[in-house]
Amino acid sequence: MKKVLLFTALAAALTTGLAQAAEKLVVAATPVPHAEILELIKPALAKEGVDLEIKVFTDYVQPNVQVDQKRLDANYFQTLPYLKNFNEGKGTNLVTVIGVHVEPFGGYSKKVKSLAELKDGATIAIPNEGSNSGRALILLQKAGLIELKDPKNAVSTPKDIAKNPHNFKFKELESAMLPRVLDQVDLDMINTNYALEAGLNPAKDALVIEGADSPYVNFLVARPDNKDSPAIQKLAKALTSPEVKAFIEKKYSGAVLPAF
Repeated sequence: MKKVLLFTALAAALTTGLAQAAEKLVVAATPVPHAEILELIKPALAKEGVDLEIKVFTDYVQPNVQVDQKRLDANYFQTLPYLKNFNEGKGTNLVTVIGVHVEPFGGYSKKVKSLAELKDGATIAIPNEGSNSGRALILLQKAGLIELKDPKNAVSTPKDIAKNPHNFKFKELESAMLPRVLDQVDLDMINTNYALEAGLNPAKDALVIEGADSPYVNFLVARPDNKDSPAIQKLAKALTSPEVKAFIEKKYSGAVLPAF
């Protein structure tokens, strides 16, 4: 009996020790698809000794601010042009860890069925964040609607438009707000994560959309002091696993594309 009790006590102690050894990792993400992908890999990370906590945000600023302030360990929601622009504007030094997926950026409308139906003076809503603004305008140029002074400027704004033959009016809003004005504008340039949240299917509903060769990969981002930590590296490996690739391809049907 004493041996059984001793074995039980040792087993309990070992279990407690393993639980205590698990490292907590708090990661910020926007709801779709980032948080969904992170939820998928939580069990695998738990087996690797990483207790993943996901903090969901609906904006693009606080996830970076809080990682920089060490209130969060990492985030997963942004492209490299956005991160560079943020670092330059806010004086931060956040770094990429690994690229995970691409969300082809698109333009949507409830007023017209094609870009050709846009009338002179039509209102186009675009993101007001530097790199997202540039991304929208570059896509509009590729569609032949406008001409930019520098087509390669990833942070172009409406002030950088060289030619606007149809006198389109541009409404600049925070990315999260764009789906809410879909009924109010003629063309709405929406990031895919917000389009998915709004029930839009980029592959079917977008009147104009980036191709699979889009350079705007979504990265896992951390700080220089923790990007190489065992827990962050385990997260990076899990995010680029065959399971995640299969999940992305099956769940999002082309609206989100693996970047690995």
